[in-house]
Amino acid sequence: MPSSPLAECVIWATRGHTWGFRFLLGAGRGDPLHDYELAFSGLGDGNQFVPGKARVAFRIDDPLSRRDASGRIIPHEFVLYDDWAESIDSMEAGIERIWPCVENIYADVWAMERPPQRSAIRHRL
Repeated sequence: MPSSPLAECVIWATRGHTWGFRFLLGAGRGDPLHDYELAFSGLGDGNQFVPGKARVAFRIDDPLSRRDASGRIIPHEFVLYDDWAESIDSMEAGIERIWPCVENIYADVWAMERPPQRSAIRHRL
């Protein structure tokens, strides 16, 4: 397992049942949008894996097929840095290593009326 705390090395973007796209984790950045856009630039929708050494990004559909209020499948988008990125060389590895770290958190927040605060998510890791 990587030695760096996950909350400091991952950007996690998703949406909930009623709340729109949000960064639930920001890898310690005040505004992770720029780094997120760099990681996913030029990619379309759907499951994707963007390999790298210092940065890895992947997008998956919600493993439990949860949908938002409009009926759209909910995507989860992750950008990983440092030793977390080094430990992931495929989408399967990303799902296997990262999803178990966030699945219970997401189960608790996806149906909330309002999105959770990033600090609340960070403290649960």
